Amino acid sequence: MQSHFDTGARYCSNEPNCIQRRSRMTKILSLVIIGLMVIQIIKPLGLPGLKRRADFWKLAVMALALIVVTAGLSH
Repeated sequence: MQSHFDTGARYCSNEPNCIQRRSRMTKILSLVIIGLMVIQIIKPLGLPGLKRRADFWKLAVMALALIVVTAGLSH
């Protein structure tokens, strides 16, 4: 009987290149969010919820959540 499901591995587990890609993704995500926070402090982005300079902390909370999700998906 033939299976119609893809049984190939979709996620790499302990391959060195895969681990490097995961850490690179987290670093890039962190740098992008820090850049957005600096821009928000200098000149507000004007997005909903980010109208004032003091709203940069919301980006920090979003960054923390995204890094947790990225780390959770990679493990």
